Amino acid sequence: MIVTSLLVGYVLGQALDGNSTIRGKTEDSEIVIVTTSRCAGAIHSLIWRGHEFLDSYDHSRQLQSASNLDLGTPITGETYNPTEAGSRDDGAGAKSTSQLLSIRAKGNRLETNSKMAFWLAPGEDSGGNPAKNTTKLSNHLLHKVVKIGARGRPHLISYDVTFSLPKDEVHTAAVFEALTGYMPAEFSRFWRFDPDSQSLKPLSDGPGEQPQPVILATEDGAYAMGIYSPDPQTKGYGRFRFPVEQVVKWNCVFRVANPKPGGVYQYHHLVAVGTLNQVQEEMKLLTKSR
Repeated sequence: MIVTSLLVGYVLGQALDGNSTIRGKTEDSEIVIVTTSRCAGAIHSLIWRGHEFLDSYDHSRQLQSASNLDLGTPITGETYNPTEAGSRDDGAGAKSTSQLLSIRAKGNRLETNSKMAFWLAPGEDSGGNPAKNTTKLSNHLLHKVVKIGARGRPHLISYDVTFSLPKDEVHTAAVFEALTGYMPAEFSRFWRFDPDSQSLKPLSDGPGEQPQPVILATEDGAYAMGIYSPDPQTKGYGRFRFPVEQVVKWNCVFRVANPKPGGVYQYHHLVAVGTLNQVQEEMKLLTKSR
């Protein structure tokens, strides 16, 4: 990861301006992606046809990346959980514990480098399990490159992420939530795309992962978002519904045994945005070319 290759860097301890916008035209509208300083350059908003696809309430409900590692003991909840947008204590506040190191947004392309905050502060717990980290800010780096209109297709967004682990940490297991999207509760229909039959299948609330690409859509199918990764590594596509919080989410997860200290782990995703029919057509093209 070469932080200095971007236009701006983290200078003299002053937080960068993480507010940016990229756009890509579709047939009758455009996809607009917005990042904010509040979320340390994580994606806060995605709009198509004037409709918001993300529920960016606290510092987890974005289009973002995170990891969860064991630090030599069994993985439990969010107890060693570097998170791009910030920490649990950041809440719905205007600042992030994560540190944006560089950002470039031009046209339809976004690129950022950041140092991720631990989700829990030292001394906090998740599900009764204590945080393993001793600092609020981790030394885990995240690099992302986002492009609207991937492969020349206006409804397709490429999303590449690179996790860089610290050299002085030893882990026996790492879970990379390489990409997740938290969406408003109106995206209430969960679907999986079956590459063999090239068709949509209803998907239960789960929660949890299964091996086929996931699509979340509104009841009428007017708005939908789907996730697919062409990476050959074994992966899981998750879906979750949180009735109390009135939010739903999908994710794409990779698991790595004995990650190398200082290791670099790269993952490629394609996110489809449009109507349910349009997203299904994108999934057909993507899986046919596997």
